[in-house]
Amino acid sequence: MTAMKKWTVLLLVFSLVFLSLGQLTTWAEPQPDPTEEESQELDNELPFEVDAQSALLMEATTGKILYEKDIDTPFPPASITKNMTLLLAIEAIEEGKTDWDDIVVVSENAWRMKGSEMFLEIGQEVTVEDLLKGISVVSANDACVAIAEHLHGSEAVFVQKMNEKARELGMENTRFENSSGMPHENHYMSARDIATLAAHIVNNHPKILELESQMEFTFNDILQYNRNPLLRRYPGADGLKTGWTNEAGYCLVGTAKQNNFRLISVVLNAPSTQARLASSEALLNFGFANYTYTVIAQKGEVVGEAPVPDGKNTEVEVSAAELLGAVVQDGEGASLETVIEYEKVSAPIQKGDKVGQIIVMLEEEELNRVDVLANEAVERTNFAVIALRKVGGFFSNIGGGIMDLIRGIIE
Repeated sequence: MTAMKKWTVLLLVFSLVFLSLGQLTTWAEPQPDPTEEESQELDNELPFEVDAQSALLMEATTGKILYEKDIDTPFPPASITKNMTLLLAIEAIEEGKTDWDDIVVVSENAWRMKGSEMFLEIGQEVTVEDLLKGISVVSANDACVAIAEHLHGSEAVFVQKMNEKARELGMENTRFENSSGMPHENHYMSARDIATLAAHIVNNHPKILELESQMEFTFNDILQYNRNPLLRRYPGADGLKTGWTNEAGYCLVGTAKQNNFRLISVVLNAPSTQARLASSEALLNFGFANYTYTVIAQKGEVVGEAPVPDGKNTEVEVSAAELLGAVVQDGEGASLETVIEYEKVSAPIQKGDKVGQIIVMLEEEELNRVDVLANEAVERTNFAVIALRKVGGFFSNIGGGIMDLIRGIIE
């Protein structure tokens, strides 16, 4: 082999090695995460900046989330905790376990509570109603302990009930260690869980909204004002709860209703009261400006007829068990469609029995669904009638098939 040929072969080998290394380098280069890119693009398109560690915007009736930022990470919730304390107290009243005018004797444990308080005294007799007002309006830590002890004997047992309720509501990133939200390393809630609790409250226990929307509270001749800044300035705002500790930062779960459309905002660990308020207002403004709530069917409204093959009547009218609505961006309402999925219905049927579900769709996306109920009772018919119906249906199908065959030949 001549010197020229050797150099040619060496150049060819080096070229192949170089190309191979280039390919290896290309394959090893990390590819951008498309989900992360999409998320960044979404954030850039938002018309506001949420100056908080975690934030969420939810429509209250459907639970549809319209904006989210780190909503499943647990954070110290501070006094937002008190929404669960209020919920258990209101449920106890509704179940007859206590009453608004029941008297609670203040314990030393309640009196010793620091932070925000309604200035209870040891041995003082206070009504349940005043304690709940103190918790709602001035975020009274002493009132939380007093109501906990009144309902379950000790705050520790009451906290167990708080955690049980959280699990019942599907709050997966929540744990309570006290009734007030005082700092504890194992006391936390996520923004999603806070919104879930808030939605349950506004949809099922409006009395809590009535309490939390009061602007002031006087107890022991001491006048205090509601700490929720949304109440004094945002249209339709009627709750829910602020919070602050060094560990939690500035927090707020707010709610407002405009044109029969209720939103829930959550802001956690904001750097200041101004940032907490500005971010809450921006979230609510974004939701009300860009989304609408469309009612598809009222509770009790007739929405269709379910087949009852073995009933004396072969069909039964069905109605929506609950209000059915959908949250859509402006302009999408005309594209909504409804579908009813019937269960295999068999007589006898009682009035009010569940027979299926009505679903509202936007293109191929399911937005919401509720049960449909039978509007009247349907008795079972006899065996002979059922058999005749099946035979009739069989021949009807055959006849239809023959006609289709003849039509195909003629055409």
